[in-house]
Amino acid sequence: MTTISNQDLLPAELTMGTVMLKVGDMRVMSDYYQRALGLEIVAEQDGGLYLGRLGKPVVHLAPAAGLQIPGRGEAGLFHTAILFQDQPSLAATIATAAEYEPRAFVGSADHLVSEAFYFTDPEGNGIELYYDKPRDVWQWDGKTVVMDNVALPPQRFLQQHLSEAAVTGQREAAAGVGHVHLQVGDVQTAQDFYVDTLGFERTAGWHGQALFVSAGGYHHHMAMNVWNSRGAGPRKDTLGLGEVLIEVPSADDVAALADRLKVASVANHHTGLELQFEDPWRNKLRVAVR
Repeated sequence: MTTISNQDLLPAELTMGTVMLKVGDMRVMSDYYQRALGLEIVAEQDGGLYLGRLGKPVVHLAPAAGLQIPGRGEAGLFHTAILFQDQPSLAATIATAAEYEPRAFVGSADHLVSEAFYFTDPEGNGIELYYDKPRDVWQWDGKTVVMDNVALPPQRFLQQHLSEAAVTGQREAAAGVGHVHLQVGDVQTAQDFYVDTLGFERTAGWHGQALFVSAGGYHHHMAMNVWNSRGAGPRKDTLGLGEVLIEVPSADDVAALADRLKVASVANHHTGLELQFEDPWRNKLRVAVR
């Protein structure tokens, strides 16, 4: 495994930006993200919608009629994880999502660093709604953050944290993309690309089937797994994930990454304030100045 220097790491202040989804039915998908998840239209462009909270976009729904929904075993999006600032605002959105379509709820877990609830949107894109526990309760084993899947009954969570005030103020409560989890063909290739080339730090693994990476000591900004997609090759042009946006503080951070991609012979488009490229499975990524 290659050891990279601090100069080759992504900046600690990195944050995840808007996730773009290619959408077959804009009406159905827009309705879901607004009514189930409590997002509002932030901007409209080229027939697409940017939906978010407090003026900050979380997802970009881009019309792509005619494309097919990807197969379960193909590379692409596993889930977009939307981070809430407190448990009551998370509970309010769990409640509206469950009321909108109860069958879209697919599970929940206490991950020791966070409390997470999982849904699937009308076109099969995974969604995680979660809250981070305080960092001082996170446990580390060297450079590995300790995570697990502990039972987290949703009804008990709602009983403890759901309030009328949280439901009434749902759309005024901040929410943003906390991390993005991908399906890939193999974990080692993912580590070679996301850690050794891009400059994320590895924070955890999962029985050789998943990789978690971050910048600045977060539990994970991105993850990759092979649970459904082991051996998957490059993606076709399908519905689902269109682009993952990663935001960095300065143009120097963008330029440093462009240099690393050049050394690694990764094709990219660099325009000064942003950089566009693909991972080994043709998942599109864009790194831009925040």
